[in-house]
Amino acid sequence: MSTMMMLDPTSEHRPAERQLLPRLKTLSETTVGLLDISKPRGKEFLDEVQVELEALGATVLRYAKPTFARVAPKELYQRISSECDAVIEGLAD
Repeated sequence: MSTMMMLDPTSEHRPAERQLLPRLKTLSETTVGLLDISKPRGKEFLDEVQVELEALGATVLRYAKPTFARVAPKELYQRISSECDAVIEGLAD
């Protein structure tokens, strides 16, 4: 009888500590970034989110990762953080 070892790729020995930012009081007159992670149907989902945000008075800027298989480039995160008050990352599947 053989032994099998299973590893959990989501396990973190020491999770990163992050400070929570204050929530926006309103979406009116705010800029919200929508980040498409480049998975199938993500664009269609974010299209609908954009309609709802704009109806609430938000300005929407769109961004996309080059591929869903890798972390977004640091420059993209920096650009989003300098141009937006909030961001929504669109996941699909």
